[in-house]
Amino acid sequence: MSNEVEKIVKSRYGAVAQSGLSSERDDVRQVAVAFGYTEDELRSIPADANMGLSCGNPVASASLKPGEVVVDLGSGGGLDVFLAAQKVGASGRAIGVDMTQEMIDLARRNAIKAGGGKAPPNVEFYLSTIDDLPLADGAADCIISNCVINLAADKQRVFREMARVLRPGGRLAISDIALKRPLPPEIGRDILAYVGCVAGAIPIAEYRQGLLDAGFSAVEIVDTRADLNAYSKIEGQTGCCPPRVENQTESCAATTVGDLPVLSESSATEFHNRLADLLRRYDVNEFAVSVKVFAVKAN
Repeated sequence: MSNEVEKIVKSRYGAVAQSGLSSERDDVRQVAVAFGYTEDELRSIPADANMGLSCGNPVASASLKPGEVVVDLGSGGGLDVFLAAQKVGASGRAIGVDMTQEMIDLARRNAIKAGGGKAPPNVEFYLSTIDDLPLADGAADCIISNCVINLAADKQRVFREMARVLRPGGRLAISDIALKRPLPPEIGRDILAYVGCVAGAIPIAEYRQGLLDAGFSAVEIVDTRADLNAYSKIEGQTGCCPPRVENQTESCAATTVGDLPVLSESSATEFHNRLADLLRRYDVNEFAVSVKVFAVKAN
């Protein structure tokens, strides 16, 4: 990811972490439910861990077992880490990695809430990009991720890091956005759509080949047939970025980033209005899909 794009993504998601979005808001909770979380799961974790950023529920399909080590790439407020920790139990470890300090701070606060005043000993969070993981070779049994890999500019490097960190025979269970046909140039070259998890997505075939090249086998990419317009059907929601944060004045984009044409914006409201306009003119379901990605690290 270029330094400028990374800066914008960090800024945007850092603001989300400080926004107060949580499962206590009906629209935020509806996003999670629309992409596979149950109400019981959402009630079992701190409300602030869910900010409406999901495009699937990777824990539900990861087949986690007690004693396993699971790593969540782009862990945000800790939603999937806390659910994974319940599956792997006290003898396992659930590790979250996120590049945004505000998200890590939020996740650690949520861990204290989840542990009733003290973070559970089987939960850890690390500040890092997902293409340079702070973990030893062969440290994990399973890697999960939820609507994050599409944001990485160098996805092949991310795939190689996943293979490095997994033990031989370790597995992936990822929820993500992928393309089934090329995006219209207006979306594909718009940094606002990139931050909204649309323009950063790659074709399904490229995703599969990238995993194979990184040393994975048994690669399976499944179209969940979830309606990506679920984001825009609730108040202020556009793309897989969160519901609009009222009274937020943070600037979301520069005039240009590399060769990406970007509108200069002074508020999150304008940010969402721009994305909303794109999604009104283009049905994102015609181009992109929510996918479940499964793979096994070759021995």
